[in-house]
Amino acid sequence: MSKTAAVIEGDGVGPELVDAMVKVAEAVGTNVEFVKCDAGAQWWEKNGGNSLVPEDTWSILDEADACFKGPTTTPGGAGSPRSVAVSIRQKYNLYANVRPIKTFPNTNNPLGDVDFVCVREGTEGMYIGEEVKLTDDVYIAIRKITRPACKNIATYSFEEAKKRGYDTVVPIHKSNILKMTCGTFLEEVEKVAEGYPGIDVWEYHVDNIAQQLIKNPQLFNNKILLSTNLFMDVISEECSALIGSIGLIYSANIGDNFAMFEPAHGSAPKYTGLDKVNPVATILAGAWMLDYLDEGDKAAQIFKATEDVISEGKHLTYDIGGNAALSEMTDAIISKL
Repeated sequence: MSKTAAVIEGDGVGPELVDAMVKVAEAVGTNVEFVKCDAGAQWWEKNGGNSLVPEDTWSILDEADACFKGPTTTPGGAGSPRSVAVSIRQKYNLYANVRPIKTFPNTNNPLGDVDFVCVREGTEGMYIGEEVKLTDDVYIAIRKITRPACKNIATYSFEEAKKRGYDTVVPIHKSNILKMTCGTFLEEVEKVAEGYPGIDVWEYHVDNIAQQLIKNPQLFNNKILLSTNLFMDVISEECSALIGSIGLIYSANIGDNFAMFEPAHGSAPKYTGLDKVNPVATILAGAWMLDYLDEGDKAAQIFKATEDVISEGKHLTYDIGGNAALSEMTDAIISKL
C-alpha cells in the first residue's frame, strides 16, 4: 500500500513552496499520496478558535504516515494560539527537531565549509508557553524540563551520531546558572553516553558556543550539537547563517511513531506571490520525508539534482547570489531528475 502524507501549505510563501515540493516529488515518481489540509494564521484569521490547526486537519494527521508543513505564521500577543509546529510536536511527541547544517558547493559560505547536525528537544522547555503574572510589573515564564524528554533527545542524538559515523555529541547548556533544569539535562546526556563508549561528549555553555561557532565553526564538523528547546532554536538559527542562507536549511521533527518535515525558515509574507524565494529548504525537506516513507532512492535523486543545480550556478535565487525565480530553480531541479 502507498503511504500518505498530510500536507499543510501554510501562510505567506508557503503555498507556492509546497507546490514546488510536490512538483519535484511527482517528477521523481513518488508513490506517496499527498493530502492537503489547512493550518496557520490565515486560516485562523478567517475561522477563529483557540488553535491554528482545525479539527479536520487533526483527523487527517491522525490517519497519515507523516506530515509536511509549509512555513506558517504564528500570531503574537497574549491569548493567541500556539504555533502550528509546537501544536503538532506536542500532540505526537515529536521530540527531536533536527537540522543538518552542511554547506553547498558554489555558495557564499562566510566562514568556510561546515558539516554537522543540530538536534533540538521539541516538546518542552520554554515552548510549553506557560507564563504567570505575579503583579502588574512582574511576569514569569516557566521552563519545563523532564528526565524522560532529556533521555529521549539524548538517545536520539547518540544514535544519530552512530548512524552518521560522527565521533562527538555536544550538549549545550547553562548549568552554572540554571542548575536544576540544565543540570538535569546534562545528567541524562551523561547517563545515555555511557552506552556509547566510542562517542565523546563535549559540554559547552550556550554563550560560549555562540562565540565558537563564529570563531572556529569547523571545530564542530562531523558532530551532533544538542540542546534544549529555546537554546537550540537560537543556536541553530546562527548555524543557518554559516551556509549562506536559511533558504537552504531543511528540517524534520521526529518521534517514535510519526514525523513532520518542514523548511527551517518562516512564511516571509512580504514575498507572497512574487515567485522569488528559495525553494531548496522545502524541496529537500520533502525529499527527507520521502526517505522516511521508504523511498530512499527517490530522495537521493532529489538531493543530487538539487546539489547539481546549485553547483552549476545558472538557476539560483537572490539569496544565494542569483536572479532566478522560485519556479525557475524548481524547474531546473526537475530537469536534473
